[in-house]
Amino acid sequence: MKRSMQKGFTLIELMIVVAIIGILAAVALPAYQDYTIRARVTEGLVVAADAKTMVGTNANTAAELLATADTWNAQAGGVGATSKYVTSTLMDTESGEITVTFNAANVGTIAANSALVLTPYIQAGGAPVDLASNFAADPPVTGSIDWGCASETNAVASGRGLPVLTAAGVPLLAKFAPGECR
Repeated sequence: MKRSMQKGFTLIELMIVVAIIGILAAVALPAYQDYTIRARVTEGLVVAADAKTMVGTNANTAAELLATADTWNAQAGGVGATSKYVTSTLMDTESGEITVTFNAANVGTIAANSALVLTPYIQAGGAPVDLASNFAADPPVTGSIDWGCASETNAVASGRGLPVLTAAGVPLLAKFAPGECR
Protein backbone atom coordinates (compact mmCIF):
# COMPACT_ATOMS: atom_id res chain seq x y z
CA MET A 1 0.00 0.00 0.00
CA LYS A 2 1.13 3.42 -0.80
CA ARG A 3 0.84 6.21 1.68
CA SER A 4 -0.65 9.43 0.41
CA MET A 5 1.68 12.39 0.66
CA GLN A 6 0.43 15.63 2.09
CA LYS A 7 0.74 18.52 -0.32
CA GLY A 8 0.47 22.15 0.74
CA PHE A 9 -0.03 23.75 4.13
CA THR A 10 -2.64 23.03 6.74
CA LEU A 11 -5.09 25.69 7.82
CA ILE A 12 -3.37 26.00 11.22
CA GLU A 13 0.02 26.62 9.61
CA LEU A 14 -1.41 29.35 7.41
CA MET A 15 -3.15 31.00 10.36
CA ILE A 16 0.12 31.03 12.34
CA VAL A 17 1.96 32.71 9.45
CA VAL A 18 -0.79 35.34 9.08
CA ALA A 19 -0.71 36.02 12.83
CA ILE A 20 3.08 36.50 12.79
CA ILE A 21 2.87 38.87 9.83
CA GLY A 22 0.09 40.83 11.59
CA ILE A 23 2.18 41.22 14.75
CA LEU A 24 5.23 42.36 12.80
CA ALA A 25 3.15 44.88 10.85
CA ALA A 26 1.60 46.24 14.05
CA VAL A 27 5.08 46.97 15.42
CA ALA A 28 6.82 48.03 12.21
CA LEU A 29 4.30 50.49 10.76
CA PRO A 30 4.29 52.99 13.67
CA ALA A 31 8.09 52.85 13.85
CA TYR A 32 8.31 53.53 10.11
CA GLN A 33 5.88 56.46 10.38
CA ASP A 34 7.98 58.01 13.18
CA TYR A 35 11.11 57.53 11.09
CA THR A 36 9.61 59.29 8.07
CA ILE A 37 8.44 62.22 10.23
CA ARG A 38 11.94 62.56 11.73
CA ALA A 39 13.43 62.58 8.23
CA ARG A 40 11.05 65.36 7.16
CA VAL A 41 11.74 67.38 10.31
CA THR A 42 15.48 67.18 9.65
CA GLU A 43 14.86 69.27 6.54
CA GLY A 44 14.02 72.15 8.89
CA LEU A 45 17.58 72.11 10.23
CA VAL A 46 18.91 72.12 6.67
CA VAL A 47 16.76 75.15 5.83
CA ALA A 48 17.94 76.90 9.03
CA ALA A 49 21.63 76.19 8.32
CA ASP A 50 21.97 79.31 6.16
CA ALA A 51 20.43 81.46 8.89
CA LYS A 52 22.89 79.99 11.42
CA THR A 53 25.77 80.84 9.10
CA MET A 54 24.50 84.40 8.69
CA VAL A 55 24.36 84.88 12.47
CA GLY A 56 27.86 83.45 12.86
CA THR A 57 29.43 85.63 10.18
CA ASN A 58 27.35 88.83 10.08
CA ALA A 59 26.10 89.45 13.65
CA ASN A 60 29.04 90.80 15.66
CA THR A 61 27.02 93.60 17.25
CA ALA A 62 23.36 94.14 18.12
CA ALA A 63 22.96 96.50 15.13
CA GLU A 64 24.45 93.93 12.76
CA LEU A 65 22.17 91.22 14.19
CA LEU A 66 19.14 93.46 13.63
CA ALA A 67 20.14 94.06 10.00
CA THR A 68 20.89 90.37 9.44
CA ALA A 69 17.58 89.26 10.96
CA ASP A 70 15.59 91.84 9.01
CA THR A 71 17.23 90.73 5.76
CA TRP A 72 16.65 87.04 6.51
CA ASN A 73 13.03 87.48 7.63
CA ALA A 74 12.13 89.51 4.52
CA GLN A 75 12.65 86.45 2.29
CA ALA A 76 9.75 84.43 0.87
CA GLY A 77 7.12 87.05 1.58
CA GLY A 78 8.17 87.70 5.19
CA VAL A 79 8.51 84.11 6.44
CA GLY A 80 12.28 83.72 6.13
CA ALA A 81 12.87 80.49 4.26
CA THR A 82 10.37 77.77 3.42
CA SER A 83 10.19 74.32 1.87
CA LYS A 84 7.65 71.56 1.40
CA TYR A 85 7.90 70.62 5.09
CA VAL A 86 8.81 74.02 6.60
CA THR A 87 6.25 76.82 6.85
CA SER A 88 8.68 79.48 8.08
CA THR A 89 12.22 79.96 9.36
CA LEU A 90 12.34 83.25 11.22
CA MET A 91 15.22 84.90 13.10
CA ASP A 92 14.69 86.98 16.26
CA THR A 93 16.14 90.48 15.83
CA GLU A 94 17.42 90.77 19.43
CA SER A 95 18.55 87.27 20.40
CA GLY A 96 19.40 85.67 17.05
CA GLU A 97 17.13 82.73 17.86
CA ILE A 98 15.89 80.90 14.80
CA THR A 99 12.39 79.43 14.94
CA VAL A 100 11.64 76.70 12.40
CA THR A 101 7.89 76.08 12.07
CA PHE A 102 6.77 72.91 10.32
CA ASN A 103 3.92 72.27 7.90
CA ALA A 104 1.90 69.64 9.77
CA ALA A 105 -0.12 68.72 6.67
CA ASN A 106 3.03 67.62 4.82
CA VAL A 107 5.19 66.36 7.69
CA GLY A 108 2.71 63.92 9.21
CA THR A 109 1.10 63.43 12.59
CA ILE A 110 2.52 66.43 14.45
CA ALA A 111 0.62 69.26 16.12
CA ALA A 112 -0.21 72.27 13.96
CA ASN A 113 2.50 74.99 14.10
CA SER A 114 5.02 72.66 15.78
CA ALA A 115 8.42 74.31 15.87
CA LEU A 116 12.06 73.96 16.89
CA VAL A 117 13.99 76.92 18.30
CA LEU A 118 17.74 77.25 17.67
CA THR A 119 19.49 79.54 20.17
CA PRO A 120 23.04 80.91 19.68
CA TYR A 121 25.49 80.94 22.61
CA ILE A 122 29.04 82.24 22.83
CA GLN A 123 31.46 79.65 24.23
CA ALA A 124 34.34 81.47 25.88
CA GLY A 125 35.90 78.93 28.22
CA GLY A 126 33.39 79.51 31.02
CA ALA A 127 29.65 79.20 31.04
CA PRO A 128 27.99 79.78 27.68
CA VAL A 129 26.45 83.23 27.23
CA ASP A 130 23.43 83.81 25.00
CA LEU A 131 24.01 86.24 22.15
CA ALA A 132 21.66 88.98 23.40
CA SER A 133 23.28 89.05 26.86
CA ASN A 134 26.70 89.06 25.24
CA PHE A 135 25.90 92.20 23.24
CA ALA A 136 24.80 93.94 26.46
CA ALA A 137 27.99 92.93 28.34
CA ASP A 138 30.87 95.37 28.70
CA PRO A 139 33.15 94.18 27.20
CA PRO A 140 31.39 91.51 25.15
CA VAL A 141 32.79 87.98 25.28
CA THR A 142 34.43 86.60 22.18
CA GLY A 143 34.50 82.97 21.21
CA SER A 144 32.86 80.38 19.04
CA ILE A 145 29.10 80.16 18.59
CA ASP A 146 27.39 77.04 19.90
CA TRP A 147 23.79 76.38 18.95
CA GLY A 148 21.21 74.95 21.33
CA CYS A 149 18.11 73.38 19.87
CA ALA A 150 14.84 73.26 21.81
CA SER A 151 12.12 70.71 21.26
CA GLU A 152 9.65 69.58 23.90
CA THR A 153 12.23 68.35 26.44
CA ASN A 154 15.58 70.15 25.85
CA ALA A 155 17.38 67.11 27.28
CA VAL A 156 20.39 67.30 24.93
CA ALA A 157 20.87 71.05 25.43
CA SER A 158 20.72 70.61 29.21
CA GLY A 159 23.22 67.76 28.96
CA ARG A 160 25.61 70.03 27.05
CA GLY A 161 25.45 72.66 29.80
CA LEU A 162 23.44 75.23 27.86
CA PRO A 163 21.02 77.37 29.89
CA VAL A 164 17.30 76.82 29.54
CA LEU A 165 16.36 77.40 25.95
CA THR A 166 13.39 79.33 24.70
CA ALA A 167 10.67 76.85 23.75
CA ALA A 168 8.43 77.42 20.76
CA GLY A 169 4.77 78.26 21.25
CA VAL A 170 4.02 74.69 20.13
CA PRO A 171 7.26 72.75 20.68
CA LEU A 172 7.91 69.74 18.48
CA LEU A 173 7.63 66.43 20.34
CA ALA A 174 11.07 65.09 21.30
CA LYS A 175 10.44 61.73 19.60
CA PHE A 176 10.23 63.53 16.23
CA ALA A 177 13.15 65.92 16.84
CA PRO A 178 16.64 65.30 15.47
CA GLY A 179 19.16 63.96 17.99
CA GLU A 180 20.67 67.37 18.77
CA CYS A 181 17.23 68.78 19.61
CA ARG A 182 15.76 66.16 21.93
